[in-house]
Amino acid sequence: MSKKIKPDLSLIQIINMSMGFLGIQMAFGLQNGNASRILANFGADVHELSWFWLVAPVTGLIVQPIIGHMGDNTWSPLGRRKPYFLIGAILCALGLVMLPNAASATHMMAANVLLLAVIFLAMMDASINVAMEPFRALVGDMLPKHQGTIGFSVQTILIGIGAVIGSYLPDWLTKLGISNEAPKGFVADNVIYAFYIGAGFLILTILYTIFTTKEYSPQEFAEFEGGKEVVEEPSRFTDIFKDFAKIPPLMKKLGAVQFFSWFALFTMWVFTTSALATHHFGLSPEDTHSVEFNKAGDLTGKLFGMYNLWAIPFAFLLTPIAKWIGKKQTHALALVFGGLGLISMYFIKDINYLWISMVGLGFAWASILAMPYAMLIDAIPQKKMGVYMGIFNFFIVIPQIINGIFGGPIVSGIFGNYAIDYIVVGGVCMLVGAVMTIFFVKSEDETPKEIEEEIQQVHF
Repeated sequence: MSKKIKPDLSLIQIINMSMGFLGIQMAFGLQNGNASRILANFGADVHELSWFWLVAPVTGLIVQPIIGHMGDNTWSPLGRRKPYFLIGAILCALGLVMLPNAASATHMMAANVLLLAVIFLAMMDASINVAMEPFRALVGDMLPKHQGTIGFSVQTILIGIGAVIGSYLPDWLTKLGISNEAPKGFVADNVIYAFYIGAGFLILTILYTIFTTKEYSPQEFAEFEGGKEVVEEPSRFTDIFKDFAKIPPLMKKLGAVQFFSWFALFTMWVFTTSALATHHFGLSPEDTHSVEFNKAGDLTGKLFGMYNLWAIPFAFLLTPIAKWIGKKQTHALALVFGGLGLISMYFIKDINYLWISMVGLGFAWASILAMPYAMLIDAIPQKKMGVYMGIFNFFIVIPQIINGIFGGPIVSGIFGNYAIDYIVVGGVCMLVGAVMTIFFVKSEDETPKEIEEEIQQVHF
């Protein structure tokens, strides 16, 4: 039986199947822009922040390959990936509601507020990973490979929109008259209400994707595989380790680039609020409650919103640029702009001009969310799409774990709790990722025979 070719999907169909990412990234934007601020409000010191942030990559390390493996072997009336969207969205929404209210819950539960906040943060992170990984795999499931770049670019556009809303939401609520001043040991009302809105938006967008997208059936996947059954024998969780041992060479090369890219991103997410407070607002590292500190927190959210906003037009440009100069050259160029953007935050003292730094980061963020995956799906067999997307996440979370362990002590012991210097280190790491992309990664310059040899190395 000859292989059946996957039909091209329309732009509307691609948007429909990726709409849930808008809500996920709104939740992610709220977390990235406010988690350090919330933890500081609850009494965490700056050198402790990266340790508390460890819950995010650790949960991703565990959850994503498991969810990917389960999705590869799930065939339910709801679909292959959609059950995990729904479960992850519901649990993440609960985490969004509970995290900023950890102090109030502490009084009822007689628990340590920071411990409770970390538990809620872990719940939220695990749930985001449960919902996020299947969306990456869904692009590989639903689209023919020549539509991969546009599929991931559409996801990037929706991610940018969701992150802009999530990042700016606390500041918008402040302008509507809701207080952004946090009583000692509590979180400001504008952050609490922003998290409530994010929870509702997440549920709505996930439901939109579930109701507007029909996944392929096992029989249709069999036809795409030339008549070969998709599930030939009962799957086991130990298969994940076998699959990891057989990862394609292209994934290893892209993984090295991802390591430096995500090390830089984690640095930015964790330490920007403290960097702004000390370097741009002139506060001492010990000040984590004042009005000026919370202004720095609001500015962090706005800047994160800006780089996500800039990512949207760059996401539209990724496909034509990649056709012009190649996928890996496009990604390397974007990482150069991102690295320079982070480094420039040290030299731009006037906060009114920090948007310039965010332009470069927007280009980098758009590419990081799209180009590695667009290159990767050429080397992944259809039946292993979910688990390999989950395993690829290792190269995202491991650098965050390493940074989480050592970042705080470095900021404290080497930079005297002035985090702006570590932001510069993150920029240098992104530049290293650009160099590695050019010299170590092969993508469209590989011949079809080389790609086929990589695929044949994968454990079926």
